Amino acid sequence: MTAAALTALGLSLKVALWATAIDLLLGTGVGYLLARTRFAGRELLDALLTLPMVMPPTVLGYYLLVVIGRNGPLGHWLDQAFGLNLIFTWQAAVIAAAVVAFPLVAKGARSAFEAVDPQFEQAARVLGVSNAGVFLRVTFPLAWRGILAGALLAFARSMGEFGATLMVAGSIPGKTQTLSIAVYEAVQAGQDDTANMLVIVTSVTCVLVLVLASRLAPNRKEAQ
Repeated sequence: MTAAALTALGLSLKVALWATAIDLLLGTGVGYLLARTRFAGRELLDALLTLPMVMPPTVLGYYLLVVIGRNGPLGHWLDQAFGLNLIFTWQAAVIAAAVVAFPLVAKGARSAFEAVDPQFEQAARVLGVSNAGVFLRVTFPLAWRGILAGALLAFARSMGEFGATLMVAGSIPGKTQTLSIAVYEAVQAGQDDTANMLVIVTSVTCVLVLVLASRLAPNRKEAQ
C-alpha cells in the first residue's frame, strides 16, 4: 500500500471515528427523546432528522456550505469570533460525515429504547432511584447493544461518505482526501491498481463493521 493510500485510510478512520462519536452522543439523546416523550410534531421531527438518509449527499453538501461557509450564519460567526474557516478542512469532513450518518444512530437508539420495558424503569423509580439513575442503571444497560449497532453502521457510512464531504472539504491529498475520494481520484487518473486496492480496503472494513453490527443488534427473542 502506497504512502498516499495509507494517509487516506488514516484520515478516513479519523473522520469516521470523530463523526461516530458526535453522532453517538447526539443520536442517543435524540433517540431517547423520541422514544420516551410525546409532544406535538414528534413524528415530523423524526422525519426531518431522517432526511440525510434519503437526500442526495451533494444536496446535503450544499446546505452545509450555506451554513458553515464564510457567508453562512455559523461560518460567518466562527470567522468573526475565532478566525476559524471550516471549509476545506478535515473538520468539515467530520461535520459532513456526522450529518449523513446521524439518522443511523438516532433510529437505532430510538428502537433500542422503545424495546426496553417501561415497567423496569417504573420499578426503579418506585425504589427511589432518580431519573438520571434510572437511565444510567436500567435503561441504557438494556439498550446499549442496539445503540452500539447503530453507531457501527454510522461508522461504516462515515467511512464511505463521498458527496457531501467533497462539497465542503474538497480533495486535498494528506489533508481532506478520504478513501472514497481517493478512489474517485485514482479512477479519474487511470490508476486502476490503486483504485482496486483502495476499494478492497474499504469493502473489507465495511463488511467487518456490518457483521459486528448484526451480532450486536438485539434479536426478537432477546427483545421479548
